[in-house]
Amino acid sequence: MGRPMILHVYQRALEAGAGEVIVATDDERIREACVALDAQVEMTSPAHSTGSDRIAEVAARRGWAGNTVVVNLQGDEPLLPPVLVGQVAGLLAADPGADLATLCTAITTQEEFRNPAVVKVVRRADGRALLFSRAPVPLDRDGDRGLTDTWRHIGLYAYRVAALLRLASLPPCEMELRERLEQLRALHHGMGIAVAEAMAAPGPGVDTTEDLERVRSLVGSR
Repeated sequence: MGRPMILHVYQRALEAGAGEVIVATDDERIREACVALDAQVEMTSPAHSTGSDRIAEVAARRGWAGNTVVVNLQGDEPLLPPVLVGQVAGLLAADPGADLATLCTAITTQEEFRNPAVVKVVRRADGRALLFSRAPVPLDRDGDRGLTDTWRHIGLYAYRVAALLRLASLPPCEMELRERLEQLRALHHGMGIAVAEAMAAPGPGVDTTEDLERVRSLVGSR
């Protein structure tokens, strides 16, 4: 029987050279899988609606300093290249005015562009995030620009702990609830999100049953 997906994600974080790797979960099955393979795990409240809120609980409990950089590697990204963990942490460290940092990659097909499981990001001139959406944005109204400057958001975040705790203290906004995208809460409340193109192609995440089967095949082939 194969290893649980969360342990593949945990391994990617270890390979990135992070100073400490912790699985934050409210699921006893995940805790048991982590304990069985000596992966560090923290149990959190089941009331959290986002990964950011969950990580904030761990940060507060452990008393991490406000300027500590924390990377949130989501549990559905078992094939994420470890180099991207270091890239997103370095992006935040290099931009003292940003509260968060994340990565993106170019969208190359209309199928991907119109897929609501693929989150799109639109960037400002300074590289900060302007908008995230599951909708096909920016929409090519006149139909003559193709997929120029269309970007898929990679579900990987770096935060300074002070910003993370502030974010968790803020109420969800209407757009966040509609889109089910936690980063919209940060934008709604005026927080700055630095965005850079990923230096390596991300592996497929797992958002659907079809995604899971594809990832299983890829992991098996390795």
